[in-house]
Amino acid sequence: MELPTPTHKNHTSLMSSIKEGQVKIPQFQRDFVWKIEDAAKLLDSVVKGYPIGTFIFWKTQERLRSVRDIGNIHLPPAKENDFVTYVLDGQQRLTSLFAAFEGLEITRESGKKENFANIYINLKATESEEIVTTDVTYLDDMTFIRLKELLGGSIRTLGEFPEKYHNNLDEYKRRIEAYDFPIIEIASLPIDVATEIFTRLNVGGKPLTVFEIMVAKTYIHADDGESGFDLSEECNTLLLDLERSDYETIPEQVFLQLVSLILEKDCRRQTILKLERDAFVRTWPKAIDGIKAAVDHFRSVLRIPVSQLLPYPSLLVPIAYFFHRQPDRPTPQQNKELENFFWRCSLGERYSGSVDSSLAQDIKRIDQIVQGESPDYDWEIDVSPESLIRNGEFSTGRSFVKAILCILAHQQPKSFDNNGIVRIGNDWLKRSNSKNYHHFFPRAFLRRKGIDDSLANNIVNITIVDDYLNKREIGAKAPSEYMKKFQGENPNIVETMKTHLIGDLSEFGIDTDDYDTFRQKRAEAISAEIERRIIRK
Repeated sequence: MELPTPTHKNHTSLMSSIKEGQVKIPQFQRDFVWKIEDAAKLLDSVVKGYPIGTFIFWKTQERLRSVRDIGNIHLPPAKENDFVTYVLDGQQRLTSLFAAFEGLEITRESGKKENFANIYINLKATESEEIVTTDVTYLDDMTFIRLKELLGGSIRTLGEFPEKYHNNLDEYKRRIEAYDFPIIEIASLPIDVATEIFTRLNVGGKPLTVFEIMVAKTYIHADDGESGFDLSEECNTLLLDLERSDYETIPEQVFLQLVSLILEKDCRRQTILKLERDAFVRTWPKAIDGIKAAVDHFRSVLRIPVSQLLPYPSLLVPIAYFFHRQPDRPTPQQNKELENFFWRCSLGERYSGSVDSSLAQDIKRIDQIVQGESPDYDWEIDVSPESLIRNGEFSTGRSFVKAILCILAHQQPKSFDNNGIVRIGNDWLKRSNSKNYHHFFPRAFLRRKGIDDSLANNIVNITIVDDYLNKREIGAKAPSEYMKKFQGENPNIVETMKTHLIGDLSEFGIDTDDYDTFRQKRAEAISAEIERRIIRK
């Protein structure tokens, strides 16, 4: 790696580099936020010869995604096979200088426009006063000049000013054109190192994510003689496709993990960042096919209707990897092994720690399943009724609980009052206090009986119902009371309750509002459902 090189450019050289398209703002830089008044203060320092800080440039032949031109002004692309200089530190200052020197109208991200041509030199100002200003309402005509006109105006234009200001005109123009803008240039660095430097320089900002770096690294411009590739747009398109299946909440990190595992059997951050661009782009369509097949498997075989129910989004990765390795429909035995894998990972809270290393290990298990073998698991899971009651505190942030919610969703629960299928959607499954999560024995009712919330707020006491039923029809009523009403309204109530893993109302203690009996019976029903899905050796 070459050491950083201190260098400098004068006004003409720096502006030419920008206008020729050789200096760019990488997409991961924040928006240009400096106001015209900030730019005027910066220019006042230049005119007075004060230091304005060092620019840090990254010189590379890499072409990053959707680089911003200075000031969002359309500029020519960098020359083919030539170096590009990306601004790692100083974009606010550099954009302000360029906009002021060129007299540009800047369009903000919000759509607001600001004309940087309205920066002036006060020809009457002393060295102790502000020479560069944006407010000339108090100045007489021919005592001030636009900065752009000072630098680019004709001799005739400048000569029209009173003779007593001619020396100032010449001196201020000379100072600006002769000012050496200090630059530290770093070269021959991979993008992950360059972005690390950017992050350290912007310690008050948010560190770049692996996805943001890979968006920049894998970008291929459509004019490069290739079809082009934009990871950000590819992910947006994929998420729109997944939205039709109610799986749009999958984070982009999942897609990167899958590509990396396909290529390197490893998905640590440093491994992902070292992936070659062309290999990544070639593998992307295969990874997407695997993701879509995995989503279809979750929805049709495991009957997990929405992504918000997944105990871990990363569970998509090993299943998608399976379908990458074996595009054909799984054999009956492979289906059993995949289901066993899913429940062991979910109930065993497999990815609550180091996800990357766990995925790398689990890919080996998936390879065994592809080969028709039955992998071993080095973690135990206890799904006995007693364990469900003991460890079942209801929180949608726990994979153990979400796994049981998947078991409940698999039954395709129906509405107590009319036997209609309960709609399960991502929009209402995010929080444990959602009205669609119904405590069958309402907590308010149990409090009146002296039963603590810690006992009431358990997954075995949760049913999935529609929002209207929960708020309007049930509330804090005793189960015996509201179920008696539904028995009269719904002739199929017995079959309805089976879809909630609730059997005979009397046997489950519902008729007598016996919470202890209900909790035990429901735990036994859920435990039996889980055991049917696990391979015990």
